[in-house]
Amino acid sequence: MKRQLIRIEDAEDPRIASYRNIRERDLVGRQGRFVAEGRVVLNVLFSTSRFSAESVFLRDNRVNGLGDVIERIPEDVPVYIASGAVMDQIAGFEIHRGILAIGRRPGTTGGDLLRTLPRQALVVALSGISNHDNMGSIFRNAASFGAAAILLTDDCCDPLYRKAIRVSVGAALKVPFARFATTQDLADALISQDFSILALSPSGSIDIAGIKRAPRQALLLGSEGHGLSSDVMERLPTARIAMMPDFDSLNVAAASAIALHRLWQPVA
Repeated sequence: MKRQLIRIEDAEDPRIASYRNIRERDLVGRQGRFVAEGRVVLNVLFSTSRFSAESVFLRDNRVNGLGDVIERIPEDVPVYIASGAVMDQIAGFEIHRGILAIGRRPGTTGGDLLRTLPRQALVVALSGISNHDNMGSIFRNAASFGAAAILLTDDCCDPLYRKAIRVSVGAALKVPFARFATTQDLADALISQDFSILALSPSGSIDIAGIKRAPRQALLLGSEGHGLSSDVMERLPTARIAMMPDFDSLNVAAASAIALHRLWQPVA
């Protein structure tokens, strides 16, 4: 049976209220919801994602090319369509891709997530990451190199911000994540679950090329500007990425890719 699509003619239609003024509402939160955007992201949302969706909203001239995506959408999830003019009016700006969905956030705690991880696991821990492009790239890198989870401190930006999801190519919907209040709380929780923590910094004591991964390994990355605090650096084993002597650091997302590539292979 052909999927029923619900046409929206009026930008004030209450059925698509969740999509109204996307940019502004992204900044203040969506009461347990998030916006997914683009074909690749929706493919993840309706295939390998651990999230559920409330609805999908498509520009009508995109429908014919989205048959495979639409087939994956559960029957109880309404699919709305509208003209480009109506959709842009609802969103508050021009939606070039014309492919949106509203997803529901899970309520997983950091402790609960850690207890679900296997005996051999690679985890990414983030402290103070505030840039959504970096956050999305780190999730993409984590998915590429088999990280079992990402743990974040409360001062990190939202991995389910629309741009972060898009930059992650949907990995933010695939890699499990949860938050801890502080870096100290995060580190204590990891240690209590037998994880070895490696703090990555340009001033780290060991070249990461010489690191032998532990069965339960956590890679800790600090903020884009200040990095990890001196207290953290004094408490934990530290590593650096060797580079030219006349340059001192990499973008945190780039550094995560190099470090994860070094650590991702399972322990023999």
